[in-house]
Amino acid sequence: MNTGLRTCRRISGLPQAALLVPLLLLAPVAHAQAAAQAGAQPVPDQPDLDPNLAPMPDIGVDWPDMGQPDIVTPMVELPPQSSDVPQQAVAPEAAEEQAEEAVTFADTGADTGEERRYTVALTGVEEIADAQFTTRFNELSVLHQGEGKPANLAQINRRIKEDSDLLDRLLRAKGYYAARIRGAVTPPPAGSDRLAVTFRIVPGARYLLSSVDLKGLENTGEREPELRSAFPPRAGDPVDSDAILAGQQSLAVALLENGFPFGKVEEPEVRIDHEERKGDLDIVVNPGAYRTFGRIVMANDALFSARHVQRIARFRPGDTYMASDVEDLRQALIATGLVSSLTMTPRDAGDGEHVDLAIDARPAPLRTIAGELGYGTGEGYRAEVSWAHRNFFPPEGAVTVRGVIGTQEQTASFTYRRNNFRRRDNVLTGLLSVSNIKRDAYDARTITLSGALERQTNILFQKKWVWRIGGELIASDEADAFSNGSRRTFLIGAIPLSLTYDGSDDLLNPSRGFRLGGRLSPELSFQNSTFGYARVQLDGSVYQPMNDRIVLAARARFGTILGSTVDRIAPSRRFYAGGGASVRGYGYQAIGPRYGPNDDPVGGKSLAEFSLESRIRFGNFGVVPFVDAGNISTSFLPRFRDLRIGAGLGVRYYSSFGPIRIDVGTPLNPQSGDPKIAVYVSLGQAF
Repeated sequence: MNTGLRTCRRISGLPQAALLVPLLLLAPVAHAQAAAQAGAQPVPDQPDLDPNLAPMPDIGVDWPDMGQPDIVTPMVELPPQSSDVPQQAVAPEAAEEQAEEAVTFADTGADTGEERRYTVALTGVEEIADAQFTTRFNELSVLHQGEGKPANLAQINRRIKEDSDLLDRLLRAKGYYAARIRGAVTPPPAGSDRLAVTFRIVPGARYLLSSVDLKGLENTGEREPELRSAFPPRAGDPVDSDAILAGQQSLAVALLENGFPFGKVEEPEVRIDHEERKGDLDIVVNPGAYRTFGRIVMANDALFSARHVQRIARFRPGDTYMASDVEDLRQALIATGLVSSLTMTPRDAGDGEHVDLAIDARPAPLRTIAGELGYGTGEGYRAEVSWAHRNFFPPEGAVTVRGVIGTQEQTASFTYRRNNFRRRDNVLTGLLSVSNIKRDAYDARTITLSGALERQTNILFQKKWVWRIGGELIASDEADAFSNGSRRTFLIGAIPLSLTYDGSDDLLNPSRGFRLGGRLSPELSFQNSTFGYARVQLDGSVYQPMNDRIVLAARARFGTILGSTVDRIAPSRRFYAGGGASVRGYGYQAIGPRYGPNDDPVGGKSLAEFSLESRIRFGNFGVVPFVDAGNISTSFLPRFRDLRIGAGLGVRYYSSFGPIRIDVGTPLNPQSGDPKIAVYVSLGQAF
């Protein structure tokens, strides 16, 4: 086996550094280009190396015998590299083709100083050039960068030499160390006015790994087999720098996931034997000591106490240290919206067993004032203002004071909300509100006191199962078409329950999967006499991708009220349909039976709704044709023969935080008084 100098040298200042790193792993740049081209000076047996060269952050190469000047291939030196670098030796069979690897130019029929445009093509690497190879060449090729601009033959010649070196690096990254690359310029083909730049490539044999040595991994004890399996390259595999780098990263992650918080994986080194066409891979692993989780230590507890953070964490003291658990906790703390910056550092507890997690959380602005002005055809003018303090009762106890003044609504409310209550993802809420709401369907003056414990989903942590259990006490003075102008007072107690399964792939913009949910609210009402009933509702939706741009989405909703008659149930507790989240094209709550001299909607005991839409996306924009249908009935079960149908077209803008939708719908079988067109604007898909 040839023995020589193993060199590691840091490459910096090159464009597209992220792409170059794997390419430079197995191919340091050659030296003494001028001497080799002139053929006047012999190559010294031992090149004069700069001992101060920075280590190369990749794989070192054990070079063949440097005392064979007849096998040194002149190569193009990439600026801004120092010229004081070792020469590169190539396989003997490549040296025999030395003359063929020089860049040649066919008769182009043009003056050498004339500037012409050109095209670039590669031949001989069809079975090698995968998407990664092609992308790297296209991104880094100087020929491609100047392909749209005229150049003379001297400029094209220099670019060919640089790209020949690039191709050599690309091939070496895949394990082809004996490749022969020949670039040529030929006259324009028939029907074209551009010169043809062609690289004819003979990849040669692909070098294989003869050994893989992970030095130091034996110090991980019983976890060694699992950690070793995290490094896929094995003896007999190609000397593929991408696979080696991916294995290095995988092994580093495996250490952090198996109780080694201070583990390090050094940069791989490969010794190449050109005679055997083999490579020996060595990686030094410093696993450090095995540790389990210890305490959570807060730099300050202005936002959270260590006890509260421990409730949020998915690990407990004594569990094996896993970096993914630390990252999960980091995201959960960010999701609270209370932190502006966050650092989490593992620190050895000093007992030889545990590692503590030191957390420094800096608070974000905790107070928010918001306002809203608007007008809707179904709601009239409306102004809303709110003030919120997101950590009024630490930890995570938020209060919100809200007021609404509008043509059809006046509301004042106070809300208390504590996130991560007792355990992660549990939310405790309380609400006190006073409102005066006047709709076409009813007029209600209501005082509400409610509370709930729920498990919520969010964009960062979309959950399969979501549930809610609550209680409500309501005092409401209401009038509707059934009351003939008189008002009735209702005292209502309710225990609303809900359970939802979310099998979709995205919270705001699902493209596949389904959702299924149910709601049950047993209620006791007093109005002249006491009676009970139960509100039941089922919701389901399904999403099916047709191709990369089109998703079909369908939705169904059914509801019924068990017990009592429609006229005895408080108007605000009945079912209604119509609007942007129901049947588009119709006004809010406008679908269903109507009564009285003004033909006002009165709601009902049962509900049926259906929606079908096609979501067609073009980059950041999309169009959504849709058809909705629904009806409200006063009977126990909905009557499908009276379905009201709306159709229309929507526009979507897909922002970073979710789609913004604008839907324009029209009723296909309207009732008297229904609008011809209705417009809806909101965040997220309709369902």
